[in-house]
Amino acid sequence: MRTFVDDIAAHAGRHPDRVAVVTPAGELTYAELTARIDSLAGVLRARGARPEVVCAVAVERGVDAVVAMAAVVRSGAAFLSLDPEQPAARLAALVRSGGAGMLLTSSELSARLDLPVTGPRVLLDRPGPVGPGSAPAGAPEERALAYVSHTSGTTGEPSAVLVEHRGLDSYLRFVVRDYGLGPDTVGLQVAPLGYDASVRDTFAPLLAGGRLVVVPRSALLRPEEFEEVVRNEGVTALLSVTPSFLSFLAGQPDAAALLAGLRLVVSSGESLRPFLAAGGRALVPGALVNQYGPTECTMTSTRYAVPSDPDTSRDLVGTPIDGVVVRLLDEALAPVPDGSAGEVYIGGTGVARGYRGLPGRTAERFVPDPLGPPGARLYRTGDLARRGPEGLAYLGRGDRQVKIRGYRVDPAEVEGALLAHPAVTGAVVTSATDGQGRVFLTAHVTGDPAVPDTALRAHLGTTLPPHLMPRRFVRLAELPTTRGGKADRRALAESGGTRS
Repeated sequence: MRTFVDDIAAHAGRHPDRVAVVTPAGELTYAELTARIDSLAGVLRARGARPEVVCAVAVERGVDAVVAMAAVVRSGAAFLSLDPEQPAARLAALVRSGGAGMLLTSSELSARLDLPVTGPRVLLDRPGPVGPGSAPAGAPEERALAYVSHTSGTTGEPSAVLVEHRGLDSYLRFVVRDYGLGPDTVGLQVAPLGYDASVRDTFAPLLAGGRLVVVPRSALLRPEEFEEVVRNEGVTALLSVTPSFLSFLAGQPDAAALLAGLRLVVSSGESLRPFLAAGGRALVPGALVNQYGPTECTMTSTRYAVPSDPDTSRDLVGTPIDGVVVRLLDEALAPVPDGSAGEVYIGGTGVARGYRGLPGRTAERFVPDPLGPPGARLYRTGDLARRGPEGLAYLGRGDRQVKIRGYRVDPAEVEGALLAHPAVTGAVVTSATDGQGRVFLTAHVTGDPAVPDTALRAHLGTTLPPHLMPRRFVRLAELPTTRGGKADRRALAESGGTRS
């Protein structure tokens, strides 16, 4: 099949001098971008990149990261994008669970991170010769592995999701088509590397023949620098912002100026209702789209174009994207009537292959479609929704998982990390929502009370990313339990815990 990287190369053939990527260090044309992608892809093939081989990409934010991910696809392999700013232990866990057989990085990062990849290492600053075995890869099969992403896992380690080309390429082309992207699109890369949203952020503008603007992540978090980038580079689209980030911008004194000139803002990852209820829609001058979808279904499954005068009484996530089927089913896997609550099951092109190395969990979450053709599968999301005239209204989770700053979080992962501390004898993590609609975690712990919160934060910081860090630590003499002997999470969440 034809990949999105093939389409980017086609732009280079038609418009070689058109600017493709803009960074503080300069510009890169489509011809230059494609030449770098093809050169690196040749090196990767010479070192063993083939279909189903996972290549971990640990590269700093910038042109090199764009080239690296595209080159892996061009070589026929699958990429596992990593954010080098995350703790080394966390990155090592991602590499292990993702089954990375190659590593693409730099000399400095290779030495600092010391990732457990036993196969070939390709250093961007010393890639080596192309050599034999670097013939162009044939077109990949649509069921071939395209990339590996991760979700928070209940076992203490993240779960690797295997996404195939048919899902990725279909989705990126949908984004270009449905959102009207084109050569005049100027997209700003907002999502952090290592998360699937960054794939949309990075490659949808390039697939459209537009321009991608990449700046240090720190610049995005400083309102004056963010405004300067949007204004000076003529940014027209933000394709991967969370409601939390929008609320951060809306809280600035010159919020309207920060978003001026934008024709499209696409939000995903958590509820948009608090932002809309606070009057945020008026701050977005162009189209505002609310997306919904899990990592296991190639980023996005439904979308909703938010009107200028939105309904803030419901969390509307809209209708399925092209090639996607959304079913609302009851416990017997029977469809629920429109207007009734049901669990969201997603089928169609975007459904991932499953979780790597976790056949039991894959069988539990990826189930046969009782209403589809033979062999059709559905992903059981654990989310609840109700269908109405405007599509789906999201009702929340049916299990413990929550969304924090756009990332799906299982509190069990934080509990496992806390229990690895020698002074902690028990841990239960609960979630709550503050007055601004932001979800946060509270850790209820037993053990040595002399160990300060700062020590627990430092311990968690060695293995967990910032969005998994509890906002509060509550010390208990013992954890309350239900009659069945399990930790009484509801009591802890309602009381906030009693300090010992």
